[in-house]
Amino acid sequence: MTESVARHTHSRQLPGTPCWASLLVQELGRAQEFYHELFGWEFRSGPHQPGPYVRASADGHEVAGLGEIVPGRSLNVAWLPYMASDDADATASLIRERGGTVAVGPLDADDAGRMAIAADTAGAGFGVWQPAPQPDSLPPATSEVPGAPVWYELITRDSSVAGTFYPAVFGYEAGSEAEGDGKGDGYVTLLVSGTPVAGIRGVGDLLPRGRGPYWKTYFAVADTDETATRIVELGGTVVDLPADTPHGRVATAADPEGAQFSVIAHGDA
Repeated sequence: MTESVARHTHSRQLPGTPCWASLLVQELGRAQEFYHELFGWEFRSGPHQPGPYVRASADGHEVAGLGEIVPGRSLNVAWLPYMASDDADATASLIRERGGTVAVGPLDADDAGRMAIAADTAGAGFGVWQPAPQPDSLPPATSEVPGAPVWYELITRDSSVAGTFYPAVFGYEAGSEAEGDGKGDGYVTLLVSGTPVAGIRGVGDLLPRGRGPYWKTYFAVADTDETATRIVELGGTVVDLPADTPHGRVATAADPEGAQFSVIAHGDA
């Protein structure tokens, strides 16, 4: 994570910018209850995807989406960042050309836009979103809104490999913040028009066995420690206890279905 992005309001227009956070779950009603109680999210239906889907809002701003996995379909319960695209079909073709895979789509999500779910060369999942004009949509959230996503970070073995794939697909500028030891660790910041929008953290052999690379979403909160306590009360688990970082106090948790996410005190962001 970088200092500058914590206060940055993501543009939903620039290609490559993470523009949406979405979670597919087994029990949509239970997930809505958990995130409502945790972040205060309110929900409204749509757009209809392969299964039921709701959009979450906080303080009058859209912040994320929750969908229910279609019975019989095998998908991981995990938060996915969606990267903005002017042409989802062209982006899907680039993903394949660069060695990634496209698992779902591209397909229309009602009249809201066109989407795809893909994976990079190491298997980390992410989404592609080509928005359509929505005159009745709520404004996007900023880092000052508790419950809003404020940073996206890829946890992978080799940051250099991912740091080549994503710029090739989305046109990012890639800036290195930490050189690591040459074994794939280190940190790569992804920039759009000079603004940091996401990061790639190479952890080498520290990536847990049995778990492949994954994208982590950070949500803004007023108090990290209180939020961590509340997560446990609501049936979730705390994976990494609250700790101070140069960018704020951070904790990593999992919801009742096991989807991991991080929280950061937005007052410190």
